[in-house]
Amino acid sequence: MQERSLVLDVPKYSRPRERLEEYGEKALGTHELLAILLRTGSKDNNVLAVAMELLNNFGDLHQLKLASLEELREIKGIGHAKSIEIRAAIEFGVRIASASQLKIGHITSSQMVGDLLYTEMKDLPQEHVVALYLNTKNHLIKKETIFVGGLNSSIAHPREIFRGAVRISAARIILGHNHPSGNPEPSQADISFTKRIIECGELMGIDLLDHIVVGEKGYISLKETGII
Repeated sequence: MQERSLVLDVPKYSRPRERLEEYGEKALGTHELLAILLRTGSKDNNVLAVAMELLNNFGDLHQLKLASLEELREIKGIGHAKSIEIRAAIEFGVRIASASQLKIGHITSSQMVGDLLYTEMKDLPQEHVVALYLNTKNHLIKKETIFVGGLNSSIAHPREIFRGAVRISAARIILGHNHPSGNPEPSQADISFTKRIIECGELMGIDLLDHIVVGEKGYISLKETGII
């Protein structure tokens, strides 16, 4: 019954898969792309109708991106399997977006790092501390999430950060963390922690190049603001 709602109830010229194959993915509307991911509709609605209802319920893609499994399942036609597939597709898209920037390899500016971390971290509901490990030529060796904390605080310890640096023989580090409150303005705790990392790095011969604080609408580089 579900398969029938996709294949027979949608006119051939309107079927998203056929339209993508003939015209390319950029010719499709958002609801059509979503319909391809959903594959089938419900017993009452074809897949395009289910896709439209899903988008209309959340209002925009940003809100859909934040939707939980439980919220997705409240939509008629979105069951257990489809909700999981949607969450997986969203996360896959986020990782593709970050991977395209990581391919650059050579870090040339705070803006490059800030744009990368902003894409990844702006919507995180919890505070994450991320370390980017570089070699002497500022080529990215590894990016690692060091700590995931509460909504308003972080207890990341320098040893966790430098343990990773020593393990892969990194020469330099760039740190990033998000403020779930949405305000990227560095707190006094952020500044104190940054200075502590700098001091530890001087003892170990590992430089802290920058610390990026990510908020909802943008990010702040402690290096560009003169704090580092």
